[in-house]
Amino acid sequence: MTLRVQRSVERKAVVFILTGRIQADQVPDVEALLNSESSDRDVIVDLRHVKLVDRDAVRFLASREAAGTELRNCSAYIREWITQEKNAMQRSETENATGLAG
Repeated sequence: MTLRVQRSVERKAVVFILTGRIQADQVPDVEALLNSESSDRDVIVDLRHVKLVDRDAVRFLASREAAGTELRNCSAYIREWITQEKNAMQRSETENATGLAG
C-alpha cells in the first residue's frame, strides 16, 4: 500500500489527509509538501486513515508536532509512539546540553 495525500482548506488552515502507510522513503516528499504551504496558514495533518508507520515517520511527525503542526485523528498506537519519541528527543537534547556545559 502506498501513501495518498489529499489537501483541503479550512478557514485559516490547510489540512493534509494522509491515507495508507508512512515509511522513511516517503518522509522527504511529505515534508516538502507541508513546507510548501504559505506561512500565514496553519498546517494540520489528519492521520485518521494512516494504518502503519515506521520509526522515521514517527520521528518526523513528532518533530512537526513540536514545531506547531497539529496532528489530527491520530490512532492510539501512533500517538503513544509519537509521545515516546518526543520524550526521547527531549532527553537527548538535555543530555547533549548537559554534556556541553560540563
